[in-house]
Amino acid sequence: MVRLQHKVLIPLELAGARFAKWRAVLKIGLTEPSELSIQQNAQAVTAIVLAAVYKALNDHHVLEGTLWKPNMVTPGSDCPKVSPEVIAEYTVTALRRTVPPAVPGIVFLSGGQSEEEATLNLNAMNKLEVLKPWTLSFSFGRALQQSTLKTWAGKKENVEKAQDAFLERCKANSDATLGKYAGGSAGGLASESLFVKGYKY
Repeated sequence: MVRLQHKVLIPLELAGARFAKWRAVLKIGLTEPSELSIQQNAQAVTAIVLAAVYKALNDHHVLEGTLWKPNMVTPGSDCPKVSPEVIAEYTVTALRRTVPPAVPGIVFLSGGQSEEEATLNLNAMNKLEVLKPWTLSFSFGRALQQSTLKTWAGKKENVEKAQDAFLERCKANSDATLGKYAGGSAGGLASESLFVKGYKY
């Protein structure tokens, strides 16, 4: 997969395209971040940075050629779970307040959710009956591959079962991008949490 992306990107880079990926990690604890830090980071800094980034993309006439790859708005790892509908509402509200309609797509990271959680949350966002001017899709890594890799377990005799498991996850996520995932394709492996404490998502 990495090699394929690399081979695809090289001619584009030689033609002048440039690619970037940003990541910001906030450590959350009993006393951190402070309320002041939350307000400044979540409201002021994030809004200013997003506005500046999207203005620059617009000024360079490339806004329509971008995809945004954020996490979903989910509770912290030590907090109670909430429904996919709640995650959808908070995530889409945040997007509507910050992402210009000219951006063609938003492709979500799974951020340590189980395969099934990530799929159900994506499905709920696409079912939400509010204006969403962008395509809401997925760019899952582990939440697309984990059950496949566990099913395969490096054994030749498991290849066909692993391929079936992968196709099932692909179909589930494809349906979720249309808001048509009924759930239940999970099985035991797809429901396992992929959260790793201390991992920088």
